[in-house]
Formats: sequence, structure tokens, C-alpha cells
Amino acid sequence: MRPVGEPAPAGGDAGRALVLGGTGFVGRQVCARLAALGHDVLAVGRTRPPRTGRAGRFAALDLAAATPDALVALLRAHRPTVVVNAAGGVWNVDAEQMVRSNVTVVERLVAALGGWEPRPRLIQLGSAHEYGPVPYGSLVDEETPPDPRTDYGRTKLRGTTCVLDATRAGVVDGIVLRISNVLGPDAPATSLPGATVARLRTAAETGRTAVLRTGPAQVYRDFVDVRDVADGVAAAAACGVGGVVNLGGGTAVAVRSLMEQLARISGAPARVVVDACPGGQIVRASGDWQLLDITAAGRLLDWTPGRRLTESLRSLWESTERGVVRVG
Repeated sequence: MRPVGEPAPAGGDAGRALVLGGTGFVGRQVCARLAALGHDVLAVGRTRPPRTGRAGRFAALDLAAATPDALVALLRAHRPTVVVNAAGGVWNVDAEQMVRSNVTVVERLVAALGGWEPRPRLIQLGSAHEYGPVPYGSLVDEETPPDPRTDYGRTKLRGTTCVLDATRAGVVDGIVLRISNVLGPDAPATSLPGATVARLRTAAETGRTAVLRTGPAQVYRDFVDVRDVADGVAAAAACGVGGVVNLGGGTAVAVRSLMEQLARISGAPARVVVDACPGGQIVRASGDWQLLDITAAGRLLDWTPGRRLTESLRSLWESTERGVVRVG
């Protein structure tokens, strides 16, 4: 078997891969990585992006609005050996849209794949937000009981449950990659890193100081590079591991520190402002901490994050020079 990180000759000899949400921030990198490993890749999304890179072919389909028959027809036409669900609503959609994107699409996908022989490998991209708030300083492994407190976390957990139930029933050959906060080149402006870079880019172009505000709590988040996520998807595609596997950066990063590092990298006039609580106190609370235990990913997928935070932030900043900071 070819090692996960070793490119394959052109021609799709690694099998056919269908990436739902293949035109999005994460999906584009997944398509590029699978194509580099020799997969014949079909990216599925609402609209073709300006830059397709190495994504291969493209099929236009609004997954949240598509009928079950349309999804079945797409799958039958491509006959993939690997299906990656990188689609889904995040923060800029309402609760009803989140259900359609994060739950209904997964249910229809699982139903459409039922009865296939051989069964395609199904890789569902989950979210660390499925765990919900955790105690400050804790390390969250896959055995941590999920307790999401947001519509996003709850709907992503329902998608995860659907894939796990179908896998246990033998309907699909599935795995869920539960991913922390993703950053790196082309991160959308709806994300914290993307929004910060957008403000810094404006400051660099206008000369006006960017004011980067963070709350009074000492907030720490686990950030992972989008290209490392794509490597993790490739590793999951090449093995038969099931269940839930965490993918994260391996370090809890203070949000204030992330903003300060981005400001230094940009060279733009900027200052970070910490909003104080009454009395000037800095507080710690449940929900202000996130750090995933990625031991299982190393053991089961032979995966560890390969890019340092500074590399990810620099790549994000440099991507804005091409004018590709995205709103969604």
C-alpha cells in the first residue's frame, strides 16, 4: 500500500473520491490533497470557485436544497470509493438552515449509500463544538460525553450520530473526524482568524489603525491548519478505522495571542484591546477553553499536525494578498 503522504501517479489509480462541500474552505484543500494522492476527485458545491486548484472535476449541486433522488443520481454517476462530507452550515445561517445542512444532508447521504457493494468509505467532518463547554484546562478526548450548547454543535452532533449508527448497522463504512477550529490560507472572514486578517488588510491598505477587540475572559482555542485537516482526511480514507477521531492542533492558543501574532505578521498599524469586566477583572469560565486530545489520531491514523501556528497565520495573511479573504 502507498504511504499516505506519498503522491500517486496521475490518472485516479487511488480510486474515485467525491467531496461534498468541495468548493468550501476545508473542501478545497481536501480535494487538492486527495488529487495529489492519485484520486479521481469530484468536487460538489453550489458554485464553482474562482480557483479550482487540483480539485479535478466539479458538479454543481445545492446539497441543502437537493432532493434525495438528485443525490442518489450524483453518487451513481460517479461511483466513488471514498465520500467526504465537508459540507455544512456554520455560524452565518439560521437554525433551520443548520438542520438542513448539518443533519438532513447527512441522513440523505447515508440513505443513498445504503446497500452499495463494495461500500464506499464515508468520512464525515465533525466539530469540536459537539463536545460543548469543558472545564478550564482540560484535555478533551473521544470518550468525553458530548454536551453541545449551540445550534451548530447540536446539529453537528446529530450528523455524527447518524454516521456512527449507520456504521454500526453495517450500512456504511464510516468515520467521523471531530475537528477543532480550522485556520490557514483562504480562511473565511466569518471565522475569528479570517475576520482579524480582513481588518488588518484594511489597515495595511488605508494606514488607519486596526482595533482588534477581545473579551475580558482569558479565552483559549485549539487551532489546526486546514492543510493538516486535509492530510487527516487522506489518512482516514486509506484505512478502515471507524468511530470518532479528534483532529486538532495540539495546543491551546490564547485568542489575544493569536491576534497579536497576526498583527506582527501583517506589519499593519494595529492594537489589541481587551474589554475589561467591571472592576477590571480578567475572568475564566467554562466555554473559554478548548484543547482536543489527538492521541488517537496518531495511533489510529498515523496523523499529527505538521504545521506550526506561525506558518498557518502567515499563510492566511499571504492568501489575502491574492484578494481571497472570503465572507463565507
